[in-house]
Amino acid sequence: QMQLVESGGGTVQPGGSLRLSCAASGFNLDFYTIGWFRQAPGKEREGVSCSTSGGTSTYYADSMKGRFTISRDNAKNTVYLQMNNLTPEDTAVYYCAVDTFPLAECRTDGSNWVSVRADFSSWGQGTQVIVSS
Repeated sequence: QMQLVESGGGTVQPGGSLRLSCAASGFNLDFYTIGWFRQAPGKEREGVSCSTSGGTSTYYADSMKGRFTISRDNAKNTVYLQMNNLTPEDTAVYYCAVDTFPLAECRTDGSNWVSVRADFSSWGQGTQVIVSS
């Protein structure tokens, strides 16, 4: 059974950094595309970043480019999301999710990730990030 557990959330001041972790169990994460999503209060869940199976390609939503970095540690079967220069608009619950099919790639329009929640079949429970002074 696929299971994902996020951690690393917390409260940070504007301009600060956090590193979120997504620990996978029940499957080899290297064979799967992983997405990070977030949901702020009263808003729809939105895509943050995507890492193609094998970590060969990574994508970011426009507002995260240059600030967020997704990475993998296959030995730990874990995906990370390094978040820098955080703003109050980054306050949300952050979720990681695994693509339904092994060896699938992040859905793109040719250059940008097209985040579709239905592409991802298993989700973690989420970790809260609060950016506040």
